[in-house]
Amino acid sequence: MVNALDSLTQKVCQQLAFIYRDVAHVDNYQQLAEQLMEIMRFPEELHAVEPYKNLWSERDVIMITYGDSVIEEGEKPLKTLQNFINDYIEDTINGVHILPFFPFSSDDGFSVIDYSSVNEGLGDWCDIAAIAEKKRLMSDLVINHCSSRSLWFTSFLNNEGTGKDFFFTASPEDDLSAVVRPRTSSLLKEVDTVKGKQFVWCTFSHDQIDFDFRNPEVLKAFVSIIRQYLDTGIEIFRLDAVAFLWKIVGTKSINLPQTHEVVRLLRTLIEHAKPSAIVITETNIPNTQNLTYFGNANEAHAIYNFSLPPLLLNTLVTGDCLYLKRWLMSMPPAQNGTTYFNFIASHDGIGLRPAEGLLSDQELNVLINTMKQFGGRISWRTSDDGQQKAYEINIALYDALQGTTAGPDKWGNARFICAHAIMLALEGIPGIYIHSLLATRNDEERLAHTHHNRSINRHRWQYDQLKQLLNDNQSHHHQVFQAMQELIAIRTNQPAFHPNAVQFTLHLGLQLFGFWRQSVDRKQSIFCISNISCEPQPLMLSELNLVITESWFDLIAKQKVSDTLERITLQPYQTVWICNQPNTLA
Repeated sequence: MVNALDSLTQKVCQQLAFIYRDVAHVDNYQQLAEQLMEIMRFPEELHAVEPYKNLWSERDVIMITYGDSVIEEGEKPLKTLQNFINDYIEDTINGVHILPFFPFSSDDGFSVIDYSSVNEGLGDWCDIAAIAEKKRLMSDLVINHCSSRSLWFTSFLNNEGTGKDFFFTASPEDDLSAVVRPRTSSLLKEVDTVKGKQFVWCTFSHDQIDFDFRNPEVLKAFVSIIRQYLDTGIEIFRLDAVAFLWKIVGTKSINLPQTHEVVRLLRTLIEHAKPSAIVITETNIPNTQNLTYFGNANEAHAIYNFSLPPLLLNTLVTGDCLYLKRWLMSMPPAQNGTTYFNFIASHDGIGLRPAEGLLSDQELNVLINTMKQFGGRISWRTSDDGQQKAYEINIALYDALQGTTAGPDKWGNARFICAHAIMLALEGIPGIYIHSLLATRNDEERLAHTHHNRSINRHRWQYDQLKQLLNDNQSHHHQVFQAMQELIAIRTNQPAFHPNAVQFTLHLGLQLFGFWRQSVDRKQSIFCISNISCEPQPLMLSELNLVITESWFDLIAKQKVSDTLERITLQPYQTVWICNQPNTLA
């Protein structure tokens, strides 16, 4: 009889055979599988992995933050972050994504020098473990590239030691015209090595050198890193820029079959080591391509819902939900064992590639010009035909929602809260950037200092100053933070907001955006409706077909719906969550 460990080894062998089928020097899949299993230190009695199991619930909300987004003089930032978590979000948010906290040389952490160390300026592994003890901790696995200042790349230049053959090289004579990438810099970087001049592949910047996963030693190195992170308490792995992982000269070198199989392999290893662990793919690409990373519930547990930020932003600044509604209707429900990771602001910006095919060039141009009015910057990429195309809008979400295409207005706070009320109610796990939670504005000073567009939305708060603002009733930071906390507290108590609960789009015109959620046990229903315009909008409750034998309650306004046939008026950017069985808030 084949035992569980042998069965897992066989599965890993099959995955490796697919990944390396075109790599001539890799053929001993059994040996490589055993090496990977040894690195992962699987117990003799393997954990059972239940297929199609949801590893999340309505209580899951993740705060996205840098390790030093909140700082205090004389204290390591990770300790300050833990103090902020304890002081302000202990009872409402159960997960934290700490953006790369490793030694780095550029890109605010995404050019990693050493994957096995914590940046000394932030703290140490004890600080990471302390946060992981209290919150579900999510960490980046920056798997596509590392820093040109890493020891691995130094070994490559010297052709000796670990890393000497870790990096992908090509020739300027190769046909690289089809390669898809998100930057305008040249793809290849010329470097001097002891073997002579070589040209290394740089998908993102010349400080970020791409790995060559055709070498199984690279895979083994990352499996070792994963094991270390698991040991520290990390249980959510964000695979950064994973779509670019496998390269083949003469192809687009994005979303290749080998890349998908590597994701499946890593999931196989991770879930058998820790059944509660989750793999999330970060693939900032058009929506139809992004969806493929679910596989057949055997690839990513969750995918970043990259189309949501530009579509929701466009909806709120135009006062028209047509494109958001069309997109929501087209999105397949995530099958059990998979879910969406919803967000509307991040440390990067508002990506525009995921809106391609959903918004026209004209609509994108209107959105871009509107964001420029509110202080936004634009990052560019080179398209397939050599044209410069907008890749990303860099702006603090609070500033992005301070007006409409007509200009700034008085509805900024309401519009901002409306955006989050929509996001929190959608199918999937919500991720909230710390600067959205705190209503942080554009950081023009940091932008001027770094000259990097993304710095505009990467403010560092002095904790004393932040506490004063959060305790000041007149401060927009206080007002937004309190409103967000209330929404989160409501959301996390309603079974109909389970990430995999049923969702249907409602048709209420273009100024009312709505959808219906129903709990897995079908007992609780919530109608989520938002006025996405700056004018009051009537809502006929009869259009919702509320069951008249049940009592209905607006969770947000905390009031009973007295007449299921009445007409109510939603004020600009007001949201109602009309529920038949409201759960008592914790």
